[in-house]
Amino acid sequence: MELILWRHAEAEDTDPDLARALTPKGRHQAQKMAHWLKSQFTGPVRILSSPAVRTRQTADALGLPYDLSEQIAPDRSADDLLAASGWPDGHGLVILVGHNPAISVLASRLASTSGPPVAMRRAQACWVVFDGDSRQPGVKAMMTPSLLEAG
Repeated sequence: MELILWRHAEAEDTDPDLARALTPKGRHQAQKMAHWLKSQFTGPVRILSSPAVRTRQTADALGLPYDLSEQIAPDRSADDLLAASGWPDGHGLVILVGHNPAISVLASRLASTSGPPVAMRRAQACWVVFDGDSRQPGVKAMMTPSLLEAG
């Protein structure tokens, strides 16, 4: 199983929280990351987005169908995100479009880093692969919109 954790792009600082939309910069970030993500995978993908407007707008950039999941809403935990994905026993590729702090906590846990926790930046993606033989997760890629623009 492969899992992409994708933090939503930059959003407006308004209320209510679930209605916050992406800024123009955030829409650009989402498009950049979506283009990169789509160039990296082939075959079917299951996409789950938080019901928040900013995550739906981030997921929209992929131009692919996705489902909304309350399990990855802003107030949910890393364990909730993991359960929504079906990790590690699911099949294929799953993309979760979610929020901090849960998305960073989960990325840190799956990356198995001994150093400081992974701090997912806006629109950053962390691609984790589960090797069923060794029963260990491993990071396949980490990407941010700023790295894509630098290249």
